[in-house]
Formats: sequence, C-alpha cells, structure tokens
Amino acid sequence: MIYLSPMIKLEFLKKIRVRWVILVILFISVRIVMGNPGSGEWYSRSIYPWVSGMLSRFSCLFPFSIGDCFIYGSIAGLLGYLSYAIIKKRRLGRTFRHIVEYIAWVYVWFYIAWGLNYFREDFFTRTQTTCVPFSSERFRSFLDTYTDSLNASWSPIETIDREVVKETVLEGYRELPARFGLITPGAYLHSKTMLFSRLMSGVGVMGYMGPFFTEFNLNDQLLPAQYPATYAHEMAHVLSISNEAEANLYSYLICTGSSVPEIRFSGYFSLLPYVLSNAYVALDKDSFEAWKKRLRPEIKDLYNEKVAYWQSLYSPLIGEAQDIVYNLFLKGNKIPTGTANYSEVIALLIALEGE
Repeated sequence: MIYLSPMIKLEFLKKIRVRWVILVILFISVRIVMGNPGSGEWYSRSIYPWVSGMLSRFSCLFPFSIGDCFIYGSIAGLLGYLSYAIIKKRRLGRTFRHIVEYIAWVYVWFYIAWGLNYFREDFFTRTQTTCVPFSSERFRSFLDTYTDSLNASWSPIETIDREVVKETVLEGYRELPARFGLITPGAYLHSKTMLFSRLMSGVGVMGYMGPFFTEFNLNDQLLPAQYPATYAHEMAHVLSISNEAEANLYSYLICTGSSVPEIRFSGYFSLLPYVLSNAYVALDKDSFEAWKKRLRPEIKDLYNEKVAYWQSLYSPLIGEAQDIVYNLFLKGNKIPTGTANYSEVIALLIALEGE
C-alpha cells in the first residue's frame, strides 16, 4: 500500500479545482439522462421549463441573437487563444487543456440548457398515439385531403405582418393539448434575425433554435409564404421539441388552424416538399404525374420560384458539408434517420388522423 503524507495529500487536493468537480458531476448527470428516456422526459417537463424560462427572459432583453454572438465569439476566441500561445511559445499542453475544458463546459451547457430534449420519450409513447403502419390506401386518402386543402387555402402573399404571426403562433401553442408535452410559451418570446443570414442561406438554413440562451433565429431572406410556418417550427424547438418531424407537425397544425389566410396557406405550403418526396416514393409514375396536375398552377409556380430562389443563394461546397455534419449530429442525438427526419411528419399526421 502506498502511503501519502498529509502534506502531499493537501497539495494534491489543492490542485483539484472546484470547477472541475462541478464539471465532472454535471457531465455524469447529463450522460445518465441520455441513457434513460424516462429521465429525459422528466427533464423536459420539470427542469427544462425552469432553465429555459430564465435563459429566454434574459436573451429576449436583447434585439440581436446573443447565442450567435456566443458561438462565433467562442470560435474566434479559441482560435485566437491557440494562435497567441503558439506565437508566444507558451506551454501548448496547458493551452490545449484549457481549450478542452472550455469545450467540455460548452458541451454540458448545451445539454442542460436544451439538448437533453433529444432524449425524451418518443412521440407515440409520450402522446399515447398508435403508430400506424404505412399503407397505400392511407397515404392516398391523406394525399387527397391534403391536396384539396392546399388548393383551397391558396392566398397570394406579397408581405406578411410579423406581429400577427407572433400572436397567432403563441396562441396556437397555448391551445395545443397537454398530451403533446410542450411547455407553455411566455408572451415575451419572439424571434430574432440570424447574425449572418446570407451565410446561412448558403447552407440552406432558414431558421434554427439557439440552445445556449433559448432563443430562436430566423433567416432574414425568408420568403413571405415561408415566414409563418418557419416561425412556428422554430418556436416548437424552444418549447422542448427536438424532433424535426414533430416541429413540422406542430407548425402545420397551428398554421393550418389559423383564421388568417396567409398563415393558413403557409402551413399547407410548408408541407408540400415532404408530400412531394413521399408521393414520389409511394405512387407509381402515372399516379404521381396525375397528382401533380391536381395542384393549382399558382401553387406550382410559387413552389418552383421558391426552389429557384434558394438554389440561387445556396453554396454547394459548404452546404453539402453542413448537411453531412448536421446529419451526423442528429443521428448522434437519438434521431436515427438524421436529416430525413423532417419528412417523417407525414407519418405523424396520418397517425393523428387515424385516432
């Protein structure tokens, strides 16, 4: 047995920083929750409302995205710190240790502030909704109803009243059934403009949830027809929903249930890309072409204009790299289908309609 003198023990204990102990405890706690859906659900319903309430009230005091400032500032700061250490020939081991510790704190902050919502119970378990297996008949029935509703909702949108969108979406989320497990939105919640909208357009990002300060950011280059549905989608993330298909579902339900024509059309129109991809796979070629002819010419023109608009802003090199990284990120956070998860909203809608 090795004997350590009291002086050596004291010196050893002095080297153990309190912040390291706290960091280790928080890291272990995060990993425990990640491994237990029941704990994840408890976090989403009990801890997250408290944490997000504090962070969002603070972040809403600022007109700009402080989360973006934190992310870009952290990247610049870490690169600057490393460069300074190399130029001044300081101890690189100590420098790397500080960088690793900072990244570890960011990791823990991300998951405690929002990221543990990835590890809650799945939609069907949480809402006690029966998962309906795919069938051609069910999909065709959904497709007929959706197409008629989309055509009937057509409303040309040149501008959008953002304040009306905010109030409509807030009210819609307050009226959602409790079984969906979303937290109730505060009246103070509002969207912010991305710090670098043009850069985000280059990778095809129209909005995102800022997890570090519970704020949601929208691309300033959004088309008017996209704004309401994107607003509702990103607010769903703020309200504890991490699954992209679920966020699409709630955005669709809230927007299509609105009495405001522009918001209602935005809801139906937002689902069109996912309906197209599902119909292309589920229908034979003749049926697919026949279905496309049922769409109003104005809607097809608007869809093609939207696709051309975003393609003109897209940068294939950085866009494809971002897709790969985000796909891996989602798969690593309990969304096995990755970015394909967005289109799974159709299955959720069919399941709800079957109740």
